[in-house]
Amino acid sequence: MAVVSANRLELLQIADAVAREKVIDRIIVIEAMEEAIAKAARSRYGAETDVHAEIDNKTGALRLSRHLLVVEEVENDAREITVDQAKRYNPAAQVGDVISDTLPPFDFGRVAAQSAKQVIVQKVRDAERARQYEEYKDRIGEILNGTVKRVEYGNVIVDLGRGEGIVRRDEMIPRETFRPGDRIRSYLFDVRSEVRGPQIFLSRSHPQFMAKLFGQEVPEIYDGIVEVKAVARDPGSRAKIAVISNDGSIDPVGACVGMRGSRVQAVVGELQGEKIDIIPWSVDQATFIVNALQPAEVVKVVLDEEADRIEVVVPDDQLSLAIGRRGQNVRLASQLTGWDIDILTEAEESERRQKEFAERTQVFMEALDVDETVGQLLAAEGFRNVEEVAFVETSELANIQGLDEETGTEIQARAQDYLARIEAEYDARRTELGVEDELREIDGITTPMLVALGENDVKNVEDLAGCATDDLVGYTEGRGPEAVRHAGFLDGFELSRTEAEGLIMAARLKAGWIEELPVAEAEQAEGEEAEQTGEPQPAA
Repeated sequence: MAVVSANRLELLQIADAVAREKVIDRIIVIEAMEEAIAKAARSRYGAETDVHAEIDNKTGALRLSRHLLVVEEVENDAREITVDQAKRYNPAAQVGDVISDTLPPFDFGRVAAQSAKQVIVQKVRDAERARQYEEYKDRIGEILNGTVKRVEYGNVIVDLGRGEGIVRRDEMIPRETFRPGDRIRSYLFDVRSEVRGPQIFLSRSHPQFMAKLFGQEVPEIYDGIVEVKAVARDPGSRAKIAVISNDGSIDPVGACVGMRGSRVQAVVGELQGEKIDIIPWSVDQATFIVNALQPAEVVKVVLDEEADRIEVVVPDDQLSLAIGRRGQNVRLASQLTGWDIDILTEAEESERRQKEFAERTQVFMEALDVDETVGQLLAAEGFRNVEEVAFVETSELANIQGLDEETGTEIQARAQDYLARIEAEYDARRTELGVEDELREIDGITTPMLVALGENDVKNVEDLAGCATDDLVGYTEGRGPEAVRHAGFLDGFELSRTEAEGLIMAARLKAGWIEELPVAEAEQAEGEEAEQTGEPQPAA
């Protein structure tokens, strides 16, 4: 194989053909050929020789040369040359220069030719892989069309034309089958560069696959007039999609459904008959959740933002519809809205309210030493505990139907006496636990809190300063039915995370762990933070 003596244009023709076939840069192919020829030449002139090959990318002319380092004393004559010898090539040569010595052409042997071929193939393959990765990493989030190349253990290998992707078995729609040669549409959700080449991961069960399908079928979504805000899917069975219109004259749900359902049916057909509920999105969370539970009717919604939970009350005959088959409807609504949803019937909610009313009545009867009628009056008026009765305006108690001013004053005095008695009991318990008085000085901590902290071995300012927010208010691990609640030291005190952080920071300040900024420095820090976040600063 006389590559070196081959037709000059033939090298360029080969480079052009490979570059077109592999869709890579022609220069990369020429560089690969240069490296391959140089490697083959080293087998002829010696492995230690620093051989270089150069191919003119316009004429195809090939030049072989060896590079020699100019040194004072030669230790390796394959790579080094003395100053006197170097001056034969370049009269101005100095120590440290590199001399290029042209080598004569030669015929490759079979082994050298095979070695050169392997280098070219590997370099071209590496360039092709790099091109695929660069091309597809910027297309994450798109729907790709391809042809099924083969099916391996339930995983579908897809020929994308200029690359090869995989739809893993768990990313397929259940009960969906493909055969080699079938056309397939899928969602590109990840591209990874690995040793064996770029791995292109596709999905047909991803929630955004359905959103992108609607984008293709609904011009209003493509144009940005209608926006997809959230998607929840049970692949192959049912899905919910929340949409909103940026133009008040266009109905987002109607736009997605289309004339006689033509648009939504096109998406349903691609998703193997998956039933789709199209829901209007609302900035009001309660309204959005009511919409998300369609087709069930909702009577009342109670939000608990602190616990990220919501209670929904539905008519008795709507319970099964709200929950759905195997809990599917409420599960999809929960995924769509991001809230944990508890479903209650009107009867269950009424029973719970009656139970809470009876419990509050009993608390007032025992704490204030009043009869059941007075306890019911206080509970019915909305008082939740004795503290609210003790510190409310006396006139509010006197205005309760069935009570007069004298009775109201007496009830409030009894409430205050009760709280004082309970406070003394808690203080005695605090002393017994060994909780130091210094903790009392932290703003926001009550005596019952001191008892709770003492029972959890938090007995001084240093102990509290070393706590984390989760230690005080607890935390929830996981979401939905599998969520596990870990209790905090101050559970039951209705303490928010922000308030808990405030207590800990106050303890660290008091313990000397941190220093409080002077007012001027604090205002300056707030101003700098506002500038970084772009928030308006308060006027001086």
